[in-house]
Amino acid sequence: MFSKSSPRTDDWTSMAVSLSTNAVKLYSPMTGQYFGECKGHSSTINHISFSGGSNQHVLHSCSSDGTIRAWDTRTFQQVSCVTAGSSQEVFRFSFGGSDDNLLAAGCQSQILFWDWRNKKQVACLEESHVDDVTQVHFVPNHQNKLASASADGLICIFDTNGDINDDDHLESVINVGTSIAKVGVFGDSYEKLWCLTNIETLSVWDWKEGTNEANFEEARSLASESWTLDHVDYFVDCHSSGGDNLWVIGGTNAGSIGYFPVKYKGTAMIGPPEAVLGGGHMGVVRSILPMPSMQSGTAQGLFGWTGGEDGRLCCWKGDDSPVISRSWISSTSTLALKVPRNRKNSRRCPY
Repeated sequence: MFSKSSPRTDDWTSMAVSLSTNAVKLYSPMTGQYFGECKGHSSTINHISFSGGSNQHVLHSCSSDGTIRAWDTRTFQQVSCVTAGSSQEVFRFSFGGSDDNLLAAGCQSQILFWDWRNKKQVACLEESHVDDVTQVHFVPNHQNKLASASADGLICIFDTNGDINDDDHLESVINVGTSIAKVGVFGDSYEKLWCLTNIETLSVWDWKEGTNEANFEEARSLASESWTLDHVDYFVDCHSSGGDNLWVIGGTNAGSIGYFPVKYKGTAMIGPPEAVLGGGHMGVVRSILPMPSMQSGTAQGLFGWTGGEDGRLCCWKGDDSPVISRSWISSTSTLALKVPRNRKNSRRCPY
C-alpha cells in the first residue's frame, strides 16, 4: 500500500512514498522513474517529509517503532536517528521553533521536542493530551507556535519559546469533541485550521481566536449530494492553494476521488467537485500529492499523484477538453501495477 507521498520542496525532482513493507521508495514525480528505497524501520511508517534549504537531499520518516530517521536520498542510507522510546509510537513530526532548531513529535499522549542540531531531547509535554497525539504542526509565519491534535478530540496551541512545559506554554485548547485524524493550517496569515475526524466530520477554526467558523457533521452526505458518482465513503485530506480557499478531498471505496470546495464563511456549504479523479484506482485512496507547479503551468498539465490500498501509484494530468476542463484523468497507473496505455482518453479512465 502506498500510504504517504512527499516531494522535494525546491525543484520537485524526487517523490517519496512509504509502503506497508515499512520501506520508503523514491521516484521522479515527472516521469515515474524509480530511484531506490530506504529500509530500516521495523514497524508502520506514519509520516514522511523532505527537508528544505541546504538539506534538500535529506528525507525524514517517523514510525510506530518509536524512531524518527533521516535518509540521504542520493545514497538511500540512514544518516541519523532519534528515539522516542521502545514503548512509544511516533505518529507525526514537524520542524520549527523561533530559531528553527526544534523537532517536535506526536506520540502516545505526549509531545516530544529535540534540538535537531545536536539530537538532544529538550522537552516532553505529557499533561495536555490523554490519548495518541496524531498531529503536530509548526505554524508557517508563526514558527514558535505549535498546533497539536489528538485522538482525545483536542487541538492544543503551544508557544515554544524558552523552556517548554505544559503549565506555561499551553496557550489555548480547541475541543473538537471526537477523535482527530488530520489537521492543517491555511489562510492569508495562516490563522485558520481545518480538522478532519475519524468519523469523517469536517470543521474549520480560527486558532488565534479559538473560535469555530464552520462545522460539517454530515460532510460525506453533503459532498455526495453534489456529484453523480457513488456515495463519498471517506475523506483523504484537505487542500488549500493559498489564501482562504479550501477543498476537502473525498473518495469512494471503488477508487474515485473528488476535490470539493468548502465554503465556511457565511452560509457553510460543500460545493460540487472542481476536480474528479477516476479510473486509476480500484480501492481506497490513502494519499494525494498535488503538484504546486500546476499553478505556474510549468509541469505540462501534471496535476499530481495518488496512492491507494490497491498498490497503485497513479499520475494524473489535466484534460484540455473544454467540456471537462475542470476535471482530470489519469495518465498512467504505474510502479506497482501497470495499466495498458492504449486506452482512449476519457474523463474517468487512465491511458
